[in-house]
Amino acid sequence: MASVDFRNVTKSFGNFTAVSDVSFSIGDGEFVCLLGPSGCGKTTSLRMIAGLETPTSGQIQIGGEDVTHLHPKDRQISMVFQDYALYPHMNLADNIAYPLKVRGEAVARRHARAKEVADVLKIGHLMDRLPSQISGGQQQRTSLARALVYPSKVYLFDEPLSNLDAKLRLEARGFLNHLQRDMGMTAVYVTHDQAEAMALATRIAVMDQGRIVQYASPIEIYRRPATTFVANFVGNPPMNLVEVTGTQGDGQLRLVAGGLTLGGLPMSDTIGAALAAGEKLTLGIRPEHLSIAEPGAANTITGTLFANENMGPESLVTIERADATRLTARIFTDDHLDLGETVTLAFAAEHLHLFDGAGKRIPAVGE
Repeated sequence: MASVDFRNVTKSFGNFTAVSDVSFSIGDGEFVCLLGPSGCGKTTSLRMIAGLETPTSGQIQIGGEDVTHLHPKDRQISMVFQDYALYPHMNLADNIAYPLKVRGEAVARRHARAKEVADVLKIGHLMDRLPSQISGGQQQRTSLARALVYPSKVYLFDEPLSNLDAKLRLEARGFLNHLQRDMGMTAVYVTHDQAEAMALATRIAVMDQGRIVQYASPIEIYRRPATTFVANFVGNPPMNLVEVTGTQGDGQLRLVAGGLTLGGLPMSDTIGAALAAGEKLTLGIRPEHLSIAEPGAANTITGTLFANENMGPESLVTIERADATRLTARIFTDDHLDLGETVTLAFAAEHLHLFDGAGKRIPAVGE
């Protein structure tokens, strides 16, 4: 396996810049997810690692070697495509063994190796079948087996689970997680599904408009999002975001938004600077940190029940406030609530997040 390094990489298509001055490093044996919405530059970044696209500027290294202009076949990488890209006229044995065939391996050797990998992926009994004769999950494993049959420095995955149904996607996700840990492979995985990224990655690069806006472990990204974009993109449901006005006095912060007033919050130099600049602040809180308020609760938000979605073990309760903003809470009780009734939600101040006028995170005191 090997490391991967992006150094000030830019990729433009005419006047459109798909990837803009991106730098990040992937350690040997890491599983890194490139996460973001359609058009953010994640697939273009993956294709540049593979050699299918050439950077307009910057440098890409694999294992310390400059591969920026190296042909794909000389990079010792393997790639799993979104549509699996299996040859329909070949049986599974020949599909899996194809990378060995193009490298001139003997027939007996490549078929033995293909069977070995297929057995690990639990498709060894299907080797005589055509791709059209197996399920979507089995096709996904065949594509994966083809990527694994020849030892590679880096394994690339371009949304490989997007064509599977929900149950198969969960099974394949767990399998990939186990396989990566077992093999210690260096993997780069592109997805727009934040649940996949959270479940699989050792680190996540969240991309927006061709740039990486946060690169950290899944838990860091979830608990301390760097921007309002990350806060809104990672999490299902996403973080509640409310624009607030802040004032300070006696070394403490007071936040006001419509009928919501929060006082006695700790101040910091960063918050003070934002207030001095007259910036509007954004307050954020995760749905699981809101609950139905008990009588006398200190920090509360009141609104009209807009939606109540029963998910089985939990309910997603959405209230609409007088200023038309909506907040969603993840409730783990069986409280009966009727649409249109007044609902008060409570929260603890330590679970609040604060962002400045540019949408960047203001670190909490002690972070």
